Amino acid sequence: MDAFLAEALEEARRGLKEGGIPIGSVLVHQGHIVGRGHNRRIQQGSTVLHAEMDALENAGRQRQSFYRDCVLYTTLSPCSMCSGAALLYRIPQIVIGENINFKGEEELLRRRGVRLDVLNNRDCIDLMRQFINDQPVLWNEDIGQ
Repeated sequence: MDAFLAEALEEARRGLKEGGIPIGSVLVHQGHIVGRGHNRRIQQGSTVLHAEMDALENAGRQRQSFYRDCVLYTTLSPCSMCSGAALLYRIPQIVIGENINFKGEEELLRRRGVRLDVLNNRDCIDLMRQFINDQPVLWNEDIGQ
C-alpha cells in the first residue's frame, strides 16, 4: 500500500475509535505530510469536519501557490464540499482509497483538470462497508441523505 494512503487509513481508524465516521485524509506537499485529519463531525458536533477539510485545516493557512505542489490523499471518494475545497485551492491531484461504497464528485474534479488516482484499496473498502452496515443513520447524515 502507498505510504501516504496508509497514513490516511490510520486517520480513518483513529476516527472510528473516537466514535466517528472512518474516513481519513492527509495533505502531502512535495513528498511530506503537512496536514492530516479524519472525519470529526460526530466528535466535534460539526457540520463541515470531513476528513479532507480536517487535513486542510490542520495544514494551516498557506499561500495559494503552496497547494499547487500538493497531493490530497483520502480513503473515500470526496463529496461535493471536499471536492469544492480541492478546486478552490487548486490542488492538482487527489489519490482516492476507494469509490465503491461512495462515489463523490469525481467527474467534476476531472472536468476541472484534477488528476484522480482511484486505488480501490481492499482495506479502505472493507472499513467503510462495515461502518455503513453498522451505522447507516450516521452514514446517511454524513452524505446529506
